[in-house]
Amino acid sequence: MPFVLDTAELPAGDRIEAVHAAMQEASAPCYVIHEDPGGDVHALMGVWELGPANIFTNRASGIRLSRTAKQAKQDVEPVVALSVQLLADGRREQLSAREVVKPGELMAMDLSAPYEFSWSGTGAAGCVQIRFEQLGLPVDVIRDATGNLRASPLNRLFTDHVSHLVADAGRLSADAGAAALGTATVELARALLISAAHPGRHTAEVLHQTLLTRVRAYVRRHLTDPALRPATIAAAHNVSLRYLYKICAEAGFSLEQWIIGERLAGARADLVRPSSRGHTIAVIARRWGFSDPTHFTRRFRAAYDITPGEWRRSGTPR
Repeated sequence: MPFVLDTAELPAGDRIEAVHAAMQEASAPCYVIHEDPGGDVHALMGVWELGPANIFTNRASGIRLSRTAKQAKQDVEPVVALSVQLLADGRREQLSAREVVKPGELMAMDLSAPYEFSWSGTGAAGCVQIRFEQLGLPVDVIRDATGNLRASPLNRLFTDHVSHLVADAGRLSADAGAAALGTATVELARALLISAAHPGRHTAEVLHQTLLTRVRAYVRRHLTDPALRPATIAAAHNVSLRYLYKICAEAGFSLEQWIIGERLAGARADLVRPSSRGHTIAVIARRWGFSDPTHFTRRFRAAYDITPGEWRRSGTPR
């Protein structure tokens, strides 16, 4: 279930405490200092789950968030936040780095380390929060990357991705493909951080090394598109189909079979989802890119040793 705080629903005297409590729940514990505590304090916060990641949005009056070294030591699950500033200039200080983040720009914050972040007047930002363990990267790589995102050729791609997520967080988190979208987001974030942590490498080299990660993320975002096929994937990444197959072969990776497997997994989850009870198996199959119900049933049985109808009647995953 999403978590949402709207201080417009609270008495003015309760808002400061409510914002502080919400911030501790939505993000990392920190001190919350309001620019004008005696004035019009207001905030609208939301948190939505997206599989291995979550989306956090905040629109609020002038605010400063301060996380101390003592608070940072209390963390058991380090998290990185990749945030797009939406309104007002954000001011970030962490690990001896300072930057001004203008609306439309991306920043990264290691929430397991001390930091200061603020804006004046009414501001807004939206981010994805990902646990370090989901990224599978060394801590020093993540921290090297946080202050150097602008050097990455993947910066604009990821900025646009986060902007779309926060603009439609409620609908996307409730969609059948939410977990797959979250996994795609983690993979894109991993590619971005690797790229930003190695600014000395040429753009072409970075793009080559992250191509498979970007392809996986792209596929997971477009699994329900019936037009998804290797040729469209290659075109979307400005590479030839031959080169795409070469990269996949070097990784011991069958692109077509992986796409089918991901679509089957999505359909399998959808079949027992309460919100899909009114949809036929054929409709669900088409939603996940299978235009032929017979072909879908055959592939489903081969993958899970059960027919889609039997799986649906079972009602619970096995």
